[in-house]
Amino acid sequence: RSPSERADGARCRPIMMKRLTVTGSTLRPRTVAQKAEIAHALQREVWPWLEAGSIRPVIHARFGLEQAREAHELMESSVHQGKIMLVTGR
Repeated sequence: RSPSERADGARCRPIMMKRLTVTGSTLRPRTVAQKAEIAHALQREVWPWLEAGSIRPVIHARFGLEQAREAHELMESSVHQGKIMLVTGR
């Protein structure tokens, strides 16, 4: 293992060399009202950018709903970069 690779497999050197910032968040401790306000703000502030194509999410893979098990296995493997989508027939 290289000095920049942690025991959990995280490779820090590429992040450090690009001077990137890694952040995380969880809504679990928020109240239902706070979660609702965050959802409304997201719809108001971010959705227009998505609809205009100004920003695009990074999508690693798409799976049909019948492939949910495979999608979950991919998520658990942590080898993906981007979103894993389950696509319905709608």
